[in-house]
Formats: sequence, structure tokens, C-alpha cells
Amino acid sequence: MKSLGRHILVEYYDCNAQALNDLSLVENSMKEAAIAAGSTIVDSVFRRFAPHGISGVVVIAESHLAIHTWPEYGYAAVDLFTCGEKVDPWAAHDHLMDVFRARDSETRELPRGELRVLGEDACHKPEGSLGPVPNQAGS
Repeated sequence: MKSLGRHILVEYYDCNAQALNDLSLVENSMKEAAIAAGSTIVDSVFRRFAPHGISGVVVIAESHLAIHTWPEYGYAAVDLFTCGEKVDPWAAHDHLMDVFRARDSETRELPRGELRVLGEDACHKPEGSLGPVPNQAGS
């Protein structure tokens, strides 16, 4: 059965604590990871917490990349959820592993959107489907 997307759950261990607590570095690295994966960035939101730690998400046309860091433990939890045949979430994983200087990682890959439609393959949104976004009122 074909799925709409791939969701890789990543645990990065023994990372550089300063890197995990640098808002600019984390945000830029997540955007670079999205580009390395071959995805299209739509938006991003990141926040640094006191006394440490960062949470953020890069919204991509093909789903999202999200991160939560715990610099005090040298740990980061990352979701790499991508859709479509052309995007490679493992390229994003490799990029982040290098940037955060993780000594180890654990991953789990899950298929998402396994459609149970007989005789048809699941397919992703067509290219160029990022048309105008309706406002909150739905008009």
C-alpha cells in the first residue's frame, strides 16, 4: 500500500549544548535541512525559552519539520514529516546530525496517510498547488 508521506521521529543525543541553545543557528539549520531534503519552505516559527531550550517548526509545502531542544541534556527531538516522492527526509536528518554534532541518534520511520482505496495509488498534492490562502473567515 502506498502512503502519502513519511514521518521520521528523531532523537539526537550528545549534541553540542551551545548549538542547541542558539536560536539563529537552530532556525537556520532547520531551514537548511528542509532545503537539503528538496522541500519548499512556506513559513517558520521559532522560540527560545528561559533559561534554555528552543522549539520551532518549518512549515513546508510537503508537511513540516519540527524541533524541541534540551541543551542541558545535549538532546533534541525532531519530527521530519514529508510528503511526495521527490522529498528526502533522510537528507534533512543527516544535515541536522552534522550541525548539532550529535554523537548518536535513534530514528523511527512511519508511513503516513496509507489510503485504503482499491485500484488507485495515493498521490501527493500536484506541484504548484500553493495557491492563495483563504483568510480566517474562509472567504
